Amino acid sequence: MTTFRWHNHDYIHYIRSQTDKHNVDNIARTKAYQRFYAAFPEIKWAFLASMVSRNAGWNMTDLWLSPFIAILSARQRWSMFMTYERSNWLIFADAYPQLLLYQLSIDTQQSLFHLLPAFQVSRYMQQEWEVFWQHQDAERLMLALIINEQNVIEHPVIKQDYFKYRVFLRPAYFLQDFFLLNAVLLPTASQHVYGAFVHDFTSINKRIEMGKTLASIVFHPQVYRPLLEFAQSVEHTGSRRDYERYCGIEIEAAPLLRSVYPVIAHQDKWRRDWNKRKRVQAKWLATVSLTPDPQIKKQFYNRRRLMYAYSHVKDILT
Repeated sequence: MTTFRWHNHDYIHYIRSQTDKHNVDNIARTKAYQRFYAAFPEIKWAFLASMVSRNAGWNMTDLWLSPFIAILSARQRWSMFMTYERSNWLIFADAYPQLLLYQLSIDTQQSLFHLLPAFQVSRYMQQEWEVFWQHQDAERLMLALIINEQNVIEHPVIKQDYFKYRVFLRPAYFLQDFFLLNAVLLPTASQHVYGAFVHDFTSINKRIEMGKTLASIVFHPQVYRPLLEFAQSVEHTGSRRDYERYCGIEIEAAPLLRSVYPVIAHQDKWRRDWNKRKRVQAKWLATVSLTPDPQIKKQFYNRRRLMYAYSHVKDILT
């Protein structure tokens, strides 16, 4: 009796096919992260990624709420959707092969991280996975993945001309940023909502700091268990109604994501190894620790109501 032995090209083919399978839209990506975390809870970043990905889906369908339709043109709303979609897609395209290589390394009881360059993953992450394989430092790996993912989207999204001129240099973005209308919310089974407001998204330093802040909230003893219970029990649809119906929030319901957006065909020709042109900065490695603030729900929805009021006044004046 012979046993089939995989070779490097078999691993590469399997990982590419699985990544393509789950990288079709925000719903599939979010669920893939969550399933991976359920199987490998030592990879803490996967749970963080699943919750941030849920928020990306909620931001996408928010664009179909009446104030966004009143304030933004259809072209502006599509460009903003593509900002969320492109970032979500790129991070998954980079991170999911890393997660699968870890799974295969566990299965075969040998490090397979030398295959990461086949998936355009940075040499920085290859080194970090090797360190994790030897020392099992879950916090260090989570931080490395936060740093990596924000560098991954820096040039293909933040610095890319399409997004720069159609989104980040437009008045709608500056207004949203100035009034803190965007936030990553972390709803829990206990009906508390935690999270943090997003500010200065075009700054890589601020995005990395935001990632570390969210990680400190997600894995805080007060938050982690009820947040995990919410994630395990509530199907991700891309609509904020996923949590609003449990939290006593009476506001216009966003549509289901798959009812309003098609599957987008992406190209991966702009992703490069960022670590060849940029070193990891010392401030990126500084830890963040804070007490979760449950008041963000009230603050977020107060700002939402102001946006509804503004769009109503704008509608009357026009």
